[in-house]
Amino acid sequence: MKINALIMDINDNVATCTREILSGETVLFCKDGELVKIIAKEMVPYCHKVAIAPIKKGECVFKYGEIIGVATEDIPIGGWVYHENIESLPRDYDSEFI
Repeated sequence: MKINALIMDINDNVATCTREILSGETVLFCKDGELVKIIAKEMVPYCHKVAIAPIKKGECVFKYGEIIGVATEDIPIGGWVYHENIESLPRDYDSEFI
């Protein structure tokens, strides 16, 4: 079995799939030096995100160690994370500059 998803930061709660993942298929990624397996709850398209931890409605979605949005509904482990179940948050770029 080959790795078919990637995370970029230990705090990420989503992984990016390196190929299309079918519902019921194993998603395999490396987190903190360990191989982790989860089962996809639904089809996840190539280069899309899959939840690697439960994400409750209103909780932040982390990718690259950064908040990329907030869940608009509960997303289970193995759920497809996309524009229909998360919404973007505005950022204060001025406060992020050094």
